Amino acid sequence: MKNKMGFNATWSMAVGGMVGGGIFSVLGVVVDLSGQWAWLSFVLAGIISIISAHGYSQLSIKYQQSGGAFTFLKEINHKKLGGGLSWVLIVGYILTISVYAFTFGHYVAHVFHAGAWLPKFLAFSVIAILALVNLRGVGDASMVEIITVWGKLAVLLGLSAYGLYLWNPEALSEGMQPKSWTTALMGAATIFMAYEGFQLLSYDYEDIENAEKTLPRAMMTAVIAVIAIYVMVSLGATMLVGAKTLIEQEEVALAVAGKQAFGMTGLILVTIAAAFSTGSAINATLFSTGRLMERVANEHVLPSWLSKENKSGIPWLAIVIIAGFAGLLSAIGSLSTLVDAASLIFLVTFGTVNFIAFREKIKWHWLSLIGFGGCLAAAIASTIRQFQINPVAIGIVLFLLMAAFFGSPLILKSEKD
Repeated sequence: MKNKMGFNATWSMAVGGMVGGGIFSVLGVVVDLSGQWAWLSFVLAGIISIISAHGYSQLSIKYQQSGGAFTFLKEINHKKLGGGLSWVLIVGYILTISVYAFTFGHYVAHVFHAGAWLPKFLAFSVIAILALVNLRGVGDASMVEIITVWGKLAVLLGLSAYGLYLWNPEALSEGMQPKSWTTALMGAATIFMAYEGFQLLSYDYEDIENAEKTLPRAMMTAVIAVIAIYVMVSLGATMLVGAKTLIEQEEVALAVAGKQAFGMTGLILVTIAAAFSTGSAINATLFSTGRLMERVANEHVLPSWLSKENKSGIPWLAIVIIAGFAGLLSAIGSLSTLVDAASLIFLVTFGTVNFIAFREKIKWHWLSLIGFGGCLAAAIASTIRQFQINPVAIGIVLFLLMAAFFGSPLILKSEKD
């Protein structure tokens, strides 16, 4: 029998997937948008994520299969639509891994003050190393999550606790005009990518021990924990250095806060936490996206050779391809224009899953209808904003959506396979 993940490893995989793509990458962005209400943006996005996590976990238990949104659509006779959505999600995950690696490279390189080549080299290298870890098997990959998650949480909570201890609320809007609380709504729509990691567990159902009990507990508690972490860090870090500094240094915002709090020791500790955080997010996303590709390939929506497993039961070709494309993208330049496009992809996916959960009348299915409405509103708000300031990114995501769904039914009409 293959090694399976217990609650600790499952919870760590979810938290690693969220925090690694969250606070280190988007803190400066959300402070710029929402000012002193940045913490509320994280709360609002988190509420939608909790509801979505409920839908994902209950549908995974209902069908007792890995595969996430693809499996859910297949089970209600929308296999083609699920296949189209899976193509889009895979592209989104490749871009996400690239962003994680890009953040890893910049935080680590910031300590050494080397040339522009170092962040790119580090980004490519971390993907290659973690791809090799994943190819060894479930046990090794999940152990990386347990170690890296608890290490980075200790540093993040220590930094935020120190900032909150100083309690300087004026710093939350330092260098900028105070914002209305309504700006938190737009901030929540923009940073939704910070919560996408929890749903990676839906691709690992067969790899989770006692999944019917472990999966919902791990998903829900992981999202709640991450909301608390984001709120504490957004308040604590901003009180340490002020909003203006976080906005100007958004690529390495928390490193700057760490240095302000504890000097060179703080800079090094935050850099280590950033490396752990982004590294664990890359690990979790590689692991779970490989399972997604294998699942979809077994259903003949992707080429069948993508489902080939090695001796450890890992879809090695899928892992290598994901890592290869992500490594290339992380090394050739900034992916800032694609971050918001990836967030929109996840909003569309979560909205779809919430609608399915409501239609299938899962436990507390009325919550899923609220989640669907929240995802729809956030997707519309994000699209409007990005069309105004980043037409390239929104054009790319719209092209991907049309390309993936071309020829597929877009209305809820049952298909006979």
